[in-house]
Amino acid sequence: MSEHTDAANDQRAEQLTRAQKLLQAGKFADGLAAAEAMLVAAPDDTDVLYLAAVAARYQGQFDAATEYLERLHAASPEYGRAWQEVGHLERAKGDTAQSLAAFQRATQFNPALEVSWRAQSDLFKANDRPQEAANAQAQADRLKAMPRELLAATNHLHEGRLLRAEEFCRHFLRQNPKHSEGMRLLAQIGIKLGILDDAEFLLESARTFDPDNIQIRLDYIDALRRRQKFAASKQEAESLYALDPTNPLFQSHLAIESMQTGEYDRAFELFDEVLAQMPNDPATLTSCGHALKTVGAQQKAIASYQRAFAAKPDHGDAYYALANLKTYSFSDDEIAAMRAQAERGDLAFMDRVHLSFALGKAYEDRGDYEQSFQFYHQGNELKRRQTRYDADDMQAELRKQAEFCTADLFAKHKGSGHPATDPIFILGLPRAGSTLLEQILASHSQVDGTLELPNILALAHRLRGRKAGESLYPHVLHDLTAEQLAKMGGDFIENTRIHRQGAPFFIDKMPNNFRHIGLIKLILPNAKIIDARRDPMDCCFSGFKQLFAEGQEFTYGLEEVGRYYADYVDLMDHWDKVLPGAVLRVQHENVLDDLEGQVERMLDYLGLPLEQACLEFHKSKRAVRTASSEQVRQPINRSGQHAWLPFEPWLDPLKAALK
Repeated sequence: MSEHTDAANDQRAEQLTRAQKLLQAGKFADGLAAAEAMLVAAPDDTDVLYLAAVAARYQGQFDAATEYLERLHAASPEYGRAWQEVGHLERAKGDTAQSLAAFQRATQFNPALEVSWRAQSDLFKANDRPQEAANAQAQADRLKAMPRELLAATNHLHEGRLLRAEEFCRHFLRQNPKHSEGMRLLAQIGIKLGILDDAEFLLESARTFDPDNIQIRLDYIDALRRRQKFAASKQEAESLYALDPTNPLFQSHLAIESMQTGEYDRAFELFDEVLAQMPNDPATLTSCGHALKTVGAQQKAIASYQRAFAAKPDHGDAYYALANLKTYSFSDDEIAAMRAQAERGDLAFMDRVHLSFALGKAYEDRGDYEQSFQFYHQGNELKRRQTRYDADDMQAELRKQAEFCTADLFAKHKGSGHPATDPIFILGLPRAGSTLLEQILASHSQVDGTLELPNILALAHRLRGRKAGESLYPHVLHDLTAEQLAKMGGDFIENTRIHRQGAPFFIDKMPNNFRHIGLIKLILPNAKIIDARRDPMDCCFSGFKQLFAEGQEFTYGLEEVGRYYADYVDLMDHWDKVLPGAVLRVQHENVLDDLEGQVERMLDYLGLPLEQACLEFHKSKRAVRTASSEQVRQPINRSGQHAWLPFEPWLDPLKAALK
């Protein structure tokens, strides 16, 4: 960060503190003037907009306060304190219904807002709703009793200041090392930061210290699932379900964990039990739709998604799930319903994101490419603002792989690693055709298809270390011993065994593993690696149109995705030089032109005989969990080729990045 940027940040902090002190002293006119002066330079600054709204309300300037809050919602739709301020404003105006709704939304986005819980309790009492009043009061009392540092950490967590939240939480746990709620909170922060192994350990420990805490047990199930320890997460869900088999929360969690272990019949039985009690629950209907899609029951999946948004018209997840089938076309009524929801000022952030991508797909199908692009762009802009992705940082990280993973490194470690021959890594960029290659190869009798396994990425993360300053990885690879490399390879084989069905070979289809081919070949020197590559414009624009669950932040901007593709090609060229012949490159367009020839080429590389099932991959009944699930259940086709051409007028940043 430059000295100029540091100075600007320091000046902003001083001005913000001065404005806050004016408000605390009751000098609301002066505080508002100070806030307005800051907004000239930074009109979307959420902290300043919040102060301006508070100051305007205290002066009785309700219209001005509303305007500041609307700007604040536009900049940060899920900022809990902003909705708390709406609650105060509506209460001051005498609208108790709107006030209650705002306070409820505030605690939805930030459950640590004690004032909002107490306000809800008061409003529920005034409306003769004693049970809801008691529940809200209990939440307020719980927060009041919470240690000060944990309350601060919870606020920072829900307002997106993860490092500050971690700082408060760790300081508290140093004084209270067995405090289960502190451990649970630090685990939540770890999950947000992607440090899943630490989160699992913390929750496992917290569960030991506080075995009756249901929330800790639910969080532990979530951490295990994220680490793809599906047998363990299902076992935990089974133990909760055994406590009360009629509890819809426990039924739902066990259904989701049963899906992860491939027990779809059990999952559907449990979803039916939940829906018998809560027939219009949108989250359950959407989850059930995902399960039906995964097993290929497309029409039933469509019906489940449609029931979800019929029950909750702003449920963007269900609309996007329909769009993500790739084969579904929205009706006029559905498009009108989506637009009506998208125009709401109070729409939740992810509902707005989901609806933006769904509308992009809807208008693309209609041939209205300008409107389609506007919605795709809007969805990506929303997600890009939320991420911390930096294209320069990613480029530097990839170039370090080339700098340290040299021919000398592989010569030095020749003969090390685990001798297993069974892993097949399919990697590259998302939307490059890797799911198609996986479906082809997994149709072979000697090959198991699995999932996008996180094991290599997790190992690379551990090798980075946690010391201040630069990452230890990848140059730490030079310091590893033969025993360490063999153990890492053996651990990979053992830890991925749960996903296999007994075939001699298995596929790990994690696209981002291309960043770690050096690590893969050091710990598993006999592993096979297939680089799935696609035309750059087709690949990048397809990634831009796709809303990924996580891990692909580079797709949220045309320049970013183009730069990432170019950096990927450069790194793959490096692997070809230092590991000649180790990687088989399969061009998607060649598969479309000559399916049989490319299938034979892949099987020759793997040392396997040709089987007819590989050419009839679309008939496979295996579950497919990626965005291409419906496409790979169809015969080979060119529907995705040159899909970017109608959008060409708006793609200059992508073309420039790809040179």
